Amino acid sequence: MKLTIVGCSGSFPGPDSPSSCYLLEAEGFRLLLDFGNGSLGALQRHAGLYDVDAICLSHLHADHCLDICAYHVVRTYTPVGPLPKVPVHAPSGAPRRLNAAYGMPDEPVLEKSFDFVTLSPGMREIGPFQVTAALMNHPIETYGFRVSHGGRSVAYSADTGESAELVKLAHDADVLLCEAAHIDEPGLPANLHLNGRQAAQYAGQARVGTLVLTHLVPWYDQARILDDASRGDFDGPVELARSGAVYDLG
Repeated sequence: MKLTIVGCSGSFPGPDSPSSCYLLEAEGFRLLLDFGNGSLGALQRHAGLYDVDAICLSHLHADHCLDICAYHVVRTYTPVGPLPKVPVHAPSGAPRRLNAAYGMPDEPVLEKSFDFVTLSPGMREIGPFQVTAALMNHPIETYGFRVSHGGRSVAYSADTGESAELVKLAHDADVLLCEAAHIDEPGLPANLHLNGRQAAQYAGQARVGTLVLTHLVPWYDQARILDDASRGDFDGPVELARSGAVYDLG
């Protein structure tokens, strides 16, 4: 199983990365976790334009889903001829919300390119992967994911405030992609995002192999986020996510 970080910028694209998008590959199958704004361009460095086999959207904020509208254009108007529909596992209401984002709120336009499957907590088979979804602590319906194959696992927090479900989801994962949108300072809003220290605490509780801090908002100093994580009671490797980084899990 191979993990590629396509985009890791939080809330909006940054100068060095598009918004959230992660590519998982095994047995020739390509699964995207999230498809945030700006990520379709960077994705083409790592996969063929028509080679996405399935998509999981954690939630329907633009920085996690908006480039599915651009990908609809790719798959609908391509000069190579008709393409099969791509399964999109997404929270309830995704077709309506995304068609509205495309500018066609009252027509099932995106359904020409995608088969929408409503997410719920639990495990499902997607290609060769076992994908477990769990509800996170965010203002709208949001799922974290655990993707497993061949005895290896990647856990992804999506967007979340403090959440006991994240520890369960990430337990013994080889890699935890954990959001660290805030710096560690007083007065942070509750039930919205984590900081680096909290991400490291969850990584320690879940006993993960490697912690990758992601959803990095461009207005914060990333070195500060990493320093905050050093105070979070996790003694394993900690890295800042980087667009283009590849993790070969074997």
